[in-house]
Order: sequence, then C-alpha cells, then structure tokens
Amino acid sequence: MARNKKEKNTPVVENLEEDFSNAGDIDIWSEGAPARKAQHFWASAKRLVGLLSPHKVGMALVLAMVIIGVVLSVIAPRILGKAMDVIFAGVMSKNIPEGTDVNAMIAGLRAQGETDKADMLANMNLNPGHGIDFSMLGKFILTVLALYLVASFFNWLSGWLLNRLVMKVVYQLRRDVEAKLNRLPIGYFDTRQRGDLLSRVTNDVDNIQNALQQAISQLLQSVLTVIGIVIMMFIVSWQLALIALIALPLSAVAAGVIGSKAQGLFTRQWKTTGALNGQIEESFSGHELVKVFGREQDMVTRFTERNDELFDASFGAQFVSGTIFPVMNFVSYLAYVGIAVVGGLRVASGQLSLGDATAFIQYSREFTQPLGQIAGMANMLQSGVASAERTFELLDADEQKPEQATVVLPERTDGRVEFKNVYFSYTQDKPLIEDLSFEAHPGHTVAIVGPTGAGKTTLVNLVMRFYELNSGSIELDGVDITELSRADLRSKVGMVLQDAWLFGGSIMENIRYGRLDASDEEVIAAAKATFVDRFVRALPDGYNTLIDEEGTNVSAGEKQLITIARAFLANPSLLILDEATSSVDTRTELLVQNAMAALRQDRTSFVIAHRLSTIRDADTILVMEEGQIVEQGNHATLLEADGAYARLYNSQFAGAIVEEEALADSIAKVAGPQGDSPRV
Repeated sequence: MARNKKEKNTPVVENLEEDFSNAGDIDIWSEGAPARKAQHFWASAKRLVGLLSPHKVGMALVLAMVIIGVVLSVIAPRILGKAMDVIFAGVMSKNIPEGTDVNAMIAGLRAQGETDKADMLANMNLNPGHGIDFSMLGKFILTVLALYLVASFFNWLSGWLLNRLVMKVVYQLRRDVEAKLNRLPIGYFDTRQRGDLLSRVTNDVDNIQNALQQAISQLLQSVLTVIGIVIMMFIVSWQLALIALIALPLSAVAAGVIGSKAQGLFTRQWKTTGALNGQIEESFSGHELVKVFGREQDMVTRFTERNDELFDASFGAQFVSGTIFPVMNFVSYLAYVGIAVVGGLRVASGQLSLGDATAFIQYSREFTQPLGQIAGMANMLQSGVASAERTFELLDADEQKPEQATVVLPERTDGRVEFKNVYFSYTQDKPLIEDLSFEAHPGHTVAIVGPTGAGKTTLVNLVMRFYELNSGSIELDGVDITELSRADLRSKVGMVLQDAWLFGGSIMENIRYGRLDASDEEVIAAAKATFVDRFVRALPDGYNTLIDEEGTNVSAGEKQLITIARAFLANPSLLILDEATSSVDTRTELLVQNAMAALRQDRTSFVIAHRLSTIRDADTILVMEEGQIVEQGNHATLLEADGAYARLYNSQFAGAIVEEEALADSIAKVAGPQGDSPRV
C-alpha cells in the first residue's frame, strides 16, 4: 500500500500514491536505468554451479551413478552388434554345404579375384550347414537388456539424488535471499520497484531451481554420454568416428552463435517480467486511487506496453534458442548420411563387420541425441543463468551498517531523545538535514510541522535508524543509538505510520502483533484505550473477525485505529505518530485524543500531523524548513513570535479551530468515563 509523498527528498517508493495521478513519474523504476545484460555469463554460471559445493559427497555419488549408467548404455550397442553378427553369420552358414572347408573356400575366392567377399567371410564365425546360433543370440540379447535395465536404474537413482540435493540448495538459497532482504537498508527498497524485487525472490529463484534440476542433470549425463560414445566409436572404426566428429565443431559453432544471442534476450525477458509484475502490483495496490482519478485506461495502456515488451522479449528468446536444435539436427543428418555410405562400403569390402557397422550407426544416432539435449538445455541454462545473475545481484547488494552494540537498555526507559549536530542526506548532492540539534524531554509530546520536504518524516526515520547519519549523533536516554542493536532500539519505540498495514488474520491477532505475549485481556484493554472496542463489538465475530487480504471489511479509519492499538499494546518508551490520524475523520480523531492524552503520560511522543488539536496541545512544537529547525516552543509562544509557525498556522490551521472546538465539546460529552482510559 503506497504512502503519500511528504518530502521532496523522500525516496521514490514513498511517492507512489501521489504519483499515480501523473503516469510518467513511475516509469523511472523500470526504464530509467540502462537495460541489464548478462555480461558475466561464465562467472554467474560458475557461481550457480558453486551453490552445489556444500554437497560434494552427494554430487560425487551422482557423478559415479551417471558414469556407471553411461558406461553400461554405451557398451550395449556394441554387444547388440555382436548379436547382429551371430544372425548374419547364421544366415550365411546355412547357405554353405555342411563339411565345407571355410579357409579353403575363402582362399578360392581370393584366387578368383573376389577379395572383398573373401574378406567379409573371413570376419565371420561361419559354421557350414548350420543356421543361427540362437543360444548365443539369446545370451547377447539378455546381456543387452540387463545392461539397459541396470543403466536405467542408475540414471533414475542419480536423478532422484540430484533432485534432493538441488531442493536443499534452493531451500538454502531462499533462506539466504530472505535473510538478505532483512539485512538490506531501507534505502535499497526506496530505489527499487517492489514488483521487480518480488520477481527476483519468486520467479528468478524458481527458474534457478529448474535450471539446476533439469539443465545440470541433462548436461552432466549428455556430456558423459558424448564422451563415452566417442570412445566406443573410435574402438569400432576410427575412420567412421572422424566422419561423425565433423558434426561437433559445426554444432558447437551453431550453439555458440545462437546461444550468445539468446542470452541477452533471456536477460531482457526476465527484466521485463519484473517490470510487468511491478506494474500489476501497482495497479492492485492503488486501484482505488486509479479509479478516483479516472486513470483506468492509462493503467491499461501502460500494462499493454509492458506486456508487449515481455511478449517481444519472450518470443525472441524462445525463437532464437529454439533454432539451436533444428540446426544441430541438420548437421547430425549430414554426418549420418556420410556414416551410412562409408560404413556400407567398408562392410562390402570386408573391412568392417555388419554388426560393427550396425553398432556404429546406432552410436551415431545416440551421439546426436545428447548433443540435441545439450542444445535444448542451453535454452534453460541461458534463462537460469540470467535469473541467477539477477538473484546474485540482490545477494551482493550493500547491506546496512553492521551492528556495533555495546549497550543494552533496560526494558523501560525514560525516553529522552537528543539530536546533536546531525547531518543527513539521501544523496550526496542534495543535503537535507544540516547541523540539527534539539532535545525531547521524557514524557513530552513533540509536534513536528513544516512544509513538504522539510525533513519531518526523515527526522523520525533517523530515530528508528532506518537510515544512518552522515555525521553527528542521536541519543536515547544518554546512549548513542549506534551503540544499541537495532532490535533493542526499536523495541523501545512504537511507530504508527500514515499507512494502516494489517495482516491476514483476526483483529485480535493484528493488535497482539505489538506484543506477542500479551493476554486477551491486555489486547482488549489496548483496544478500549484507542476506541477500537467500540466498533469491534458491533461486528458479528467481534475480535475474531478476520481481516481479508486487502483489509476491505473494515474502514480506513478503523484500520488506523487498530494499528494505533497495536502500537499502544507494545507499551513503548518512545511513541512516533507519523500522520497517524490522517485517515481518521475529525470526530473519530477527537475520540482518540482522549485516549492518547492518557497513553502519552511518561512516554515521549513525536507527532507529525496537520490536525490543529494535536499540534496545539504538544509540549514542544518544532517548525522545520529545509532540514533546519527554524522555530521551537509551545503553541502560544510561537503564535506570539509571529514567525514561521504563525504563518503556517494562519494559512493551514486557523480555519478549522471553530469546528474542532465545537466537536471537542460534543465528543467530551459522548466519551463519558472512557475519556479516562486505562493505562496499557
């Protein structure tokens, strides 16, 4: 859910809701940066395979099983060739009279000049007068079947083990990505589209999984099969092997040229996928605002543009990569024709047995099959490496400044906050806060006012250590916040933002999110203190009412009250309300003020608000302009000074005073005893 733009130097992600009315502003996320190209393919591919390094023993077993399966598979055609020789020899033997001297017959053929026929018969195991030796033939066939059966078992076993290893790797990769996201600074998310980040975490990781599961498995088996077949082809006939190997350089050139073109297209495909996901996410998150400004057609147009870009990139990547297999098939067919012609001539001349020729032809066909698989896997590998590069880019992003916690604060602190000569800017060329110093006393309410871009939200973000200071320091109860762990610091702070974020679950669970060990009674007490109890009890399921995914079954004001109750339940030492009542109508807000007055006791509060009552009742009002505190004091003192606050008050607040005072009187009567809300 997007936030309204409140500061001119606030990062882009905070400007989403306002910028929906200006369609061109959001394009800088997806098109402002130069298109990424996988320029480090081999480095990314090596790192991708390196994800399997923690499982070296398992990978060694996989490799051993694949080798066994490949060896058995490549031996089988040679034995099948021997079976063919038994059949051919049996047919020839049956046509020769029993008792014939085979050697004399062959010598006679040579004497007659029929050398080729003599050589062919000399290579056969002839048994004149007898037919096919079915006993020997059966042994060869059973041996071949056994080899293929055992090879298939080892191939299945290696695939099963590899899939288990890959799933462990992907499981760890998802954990690493999730942990990385939690270590990244807020500024990283400010400058990136949420849809693109989601695409990296989901689509790209899924694509890596497919690449590891299928591409690597097939590549490993196919490469070893090619090596095994090449060895067997040279054993059978080195002349025919040389003809078959002509296909290798031609296929490699085809795969290299086409694959390099596909690589850039796959990178563009995943980039445009992220951009399209971002567009869809924006459309759903801001659909109400889109309708308010009548931008439906504009959003459809922009979706169509990104969808067309994805179509062009995907079609181009698939088309280019899809040409690898047909081209390599054509090359293999040329080699097959050459093998068939030369092999037939060598059989006819007696230089090669029919069984060896048959085995070699089978090897030539099996030789092209793994080559085709390698080409087919190149498609998936190119896509997987492109996704890996995007994921590694996320994993390699600069993390937030390391923790240097040396102090642990007690569970409950006074809440005194002091800024000392603070300098901060989102970018080096645009300074925002310069030499800012002030002190917020324990239990006081500090209201921060000023024009858009003055640094109001930045001020409280610095207290939360969402960003690190350029120089200076911020102290909480006399301790520099950089000496505290972020978790310890933030456990002392309750923050309610302008956006009312609710999670899937019941209202009770959403309030308890502020303190998970809170009892139901404590949750209800917090709800009563913030006037949540008033509308919850009117719901059919009460506190067990489930919040739907978009939170549409409660109003905007009710959602905001729930988030306030959540913060109050946490019982923080320091309370930050960043436009927390902007979604609440005036009457509802005045009801909340009574509870807030009690809850702010003994608690330092920073309030960024435009409502008169909140600002007027603050102990201290800080007036900011361009990152500087130009005035500070209470409401009466600042009005008397007739300076920046008086001008801001007269232009923005004075017109509302009559209405608010009238409503305050009526609310005081309605609120009754609940105005003295119990302390949570």
